[in-house]
Amino acid sequence: MHPAPTPAQVAQQARARTPVEVTGAQSLVLSLEAMEVDTVFGIPGGAILPAYDPLLDSVKVRHVLVRHEQGAGHAAEGYASATGRVGVCMATSGPGATNLVTALADAYMDSVPVVAITGQVASSAIGTDAFQEADIRGITMPVTKHNYLVTDPAEIPRVIAEAFHIASTGRPGPVLVDISKDALQARTSFAWPPRISLPGYHPVTRPHGKQIREAARLIAAAKRPVLYVGGGVIRAEASEELRRFVELSQIPVVTTLMARGALPDSHELHLGMPGMHGSVSAVTGLQKSDLLIALGARFDDRVTGQLSTFAPDAKVIHADIDPAEISKNRKADVPIVGDCKAVLTDLAEAVENDMDAGTAGDYSAWRSRVAGWKRTFPVGYTEPAEEGALAPQYVIERLGAIAGPEAVYVAGVGQHQMWAAQFVQYERPNSWLNSGGLGTMGYSVPAAMGAKVGEPDRTVWAIDGDGCFQMTNQELATCVINNIPIKVAVINNSSLGMVRQWQTLFYNERYSNTDLHTSVGSRVPDFVKLADAYGCAGLRCERPEDVDETIRQAMAIDDRPVVVDFVVERDAMVWPMVPAGVSNDLIQVARDTAPQWDREESEAVPQPTDADHDGR
Repeated sequence: MHPAPTPAQVAQQARARTPVEVTGAQSLVLSLEAMEVDTVFGIPGGAILPAYDPLLDSVKVRHVLVRHEQGAGHAAEGYASATGRVGVCMATSGPGATNLVTALADAYMDSVPVVAITGQVASSAIGTDAFQEADIRGITMPVTKHNYLVTDPAEIPRVIAEAFHIASTGRPGPVLVDISKDALQARTSFAWPPRISLPGYHPVTRPHGKQIREAARLIAAAKRPVLYVGGGVIRAEASEELRRFVELSQIPVVTTLMARGALPDSHELHLGMPGMHGSVSAVTGLQKSDLLIALGARFDDRVTGQLSTFAPDAKVIHADIDPAEISKNRKADVPIVGDCKAVLTDLAEAVENDMDAGTAGDYSAWRSRVAGWKRTFPVGYTEPAEEGALAPQYVIERLGAIAGPEAVYVAGVGQHQMWAAQFVQYERPNSWLNSGGLGTMGYSVPAAMGAKVGEPDRTVWAIDGDGCFQMTNQELATCVINNIPIKVAVINNSSLGMVRQWQTLFYNERYSNTDLHTSVGSRVPDFVKLADAYGCAGLRCERPEDVDETIRQAMAIDDRPVVVDFVVERDAMVWPMVPAGVSNDLIQVARDTAPQWDREESEAVPQPTDADHDGR
C-alpha cells in the first residue's frame, strides 16, 4: 500500500495541474482549499465522516464544531453577509442534513451565498430507506438556487467549483452538494482547476442601454420620484454607486429592512425604512410618489401592504439581477435586468447627460415636502407608564450609540428586530444582519458567531429576544470553545413580544401561549446563570440609569462572549405600524393614532379603535 500524500505534497502537485491520486474525501478538502475557503461550520456523522479525516490535516480550512446543524447554516449565512464571501457549512445525512433546511430556506429568501455540503448514504443504498437516509436534494429543491447529488468521486472538484460559482454570481443564494459515502471513500484523481460546464446558467449583469435611456426619460419627467432600495444593492456591493447617484440626482431614498446601511442613515435624503414598521416619511413618500426607482427590491408584502393600493400614482422602474422578480408583484413600466452596481453606474451617466443638456428633473418642492414629513414624524417611542421601567427602544438606541457604526448588529426576529432596524444608526453596508424574508427565530446568535469569524476585528452584537435566544443559545458553547467573543443583548420582555403585540391589538388582549416566564414572576431560565454555565460573562440590567454602564462593561470584555439580560417593559410596542393586509395609507404612528394628510400642516390625530380595519 502506498502512503497517502501529505496535504503539502498534494497542493504542490495540484498547483502544477498534475493529477494526483487521492480519496474522494481528500478531493473535497483540496477543492475547498482551492476555492480559498478558510472556515467551515459543521458537525460530523456517519455518512460525512470520511470527509472529516482529511479535514483534520488541512492547514487552510478551519472547522468550527457547532452544537446544532441549524447553527452551522446560520453561521455560514452570518459569515457570508458580513464579508460578502461564500459561507460554508457541513452536515451528515438524514437528520443532520434536514436540520440545515431552515437555514437554507433563510439564505434563499435573503439571497445569501452559501454552500452546504452533506454526506449521503452509500450510492447502493440510496432509495432503500437506509439508516439516516433522506432525499435532501428533493427536500431542498424549493429552497436552494441549485443542488447536486455526487456519487462519482471524479466529479467532486467540478461540482464544488460550480457550486461556489452559482452561489456567488447572479442573484446569490444557497447551493447544496450531497455526496454519497462511497464516493468520499473511493480513490480518484484530483487536478485543479476543473472544467466548469454550465450551459444554461448565464446571469445578465449589464443592463440594456435602451432600458437605461427610457428610465432616464422617466426620471427627468418625474416630479415626486423615490429611490426604493432593496437588499440587492448590498449584495451587489453597490453602496458607493448608490451614494453617488443620490447626490447627483437629489432624489429621496428609502432603504428596506434588508438594505439598512446601503445609504448612510445620516444622509439628508434618506427617509428611513419603508414597510409595516417603517418610518412615516418612508411609507408616505412611497405612497405619494409619481415614480418608484426600485433597485434590488422585490415589492415584498411587508413593504407594499395591500398591493392594489401601493403607490397608486407611481410609474415603476424596476432593476434587478433576477428577471423573475421584475413585474412579479407590481408591473414595471421600465424593466431593467442587471447587476445593481452596473445599473446605478449607467443611470448616473444618463442623468448626468440630461443635466448637461438642461433637461434633468427638478425635485426641489418634493424634497422639501418629504423633509417636512421626516421632521414632523420622526421614529420615536413613549416612555414606559411604570416609573423606573426600562424601555427596550432606549436600550437598543444606547447600544447603537456606544458600539458605533463600525460594529456589526445581528438581530433575531420580532419586536427587537424592528427596534434594532429603527433605533441603531447604520452608516455602512454589511453592518446589519437579520432574517428578513423567512423571519427565522434563532437566527441571531449563530449568525453573529459566523459574522465574528468572518470579521474578527469588529465588535459583533447579537440583539435577540428572550424567545429567539432560547432556540439557538447552545452555540454560546461553540463561541467559548472556539474563542469567538460575540456580545449578546437579550431584550427580555418575558414574552413572545411581537405575537403579544398582535394579541393586544387584534385579539382583545387574550394572551394565549406568549408568556415565557423569563423575567415576570420567575426567571426560567436565568440568563445570567445560563451565560455563566456556558463560560460566558453574564450581566443583567433592569434600570434606565444603568444601561450605559452595562453596555460599556460588556464592550470592555473581549476574552469571552458576553450575555446581557436587559429586563425591559413588557407592553412596549413597535410603532409606526401598518396592520397586515391594509393600505399603507392607514399607517399608525401610535395605537389608534394616524397622520392626517389633508391639513396644511400634518399632525397626528386620534383614529377610531378599529385597529385592524376589519369593520368590527
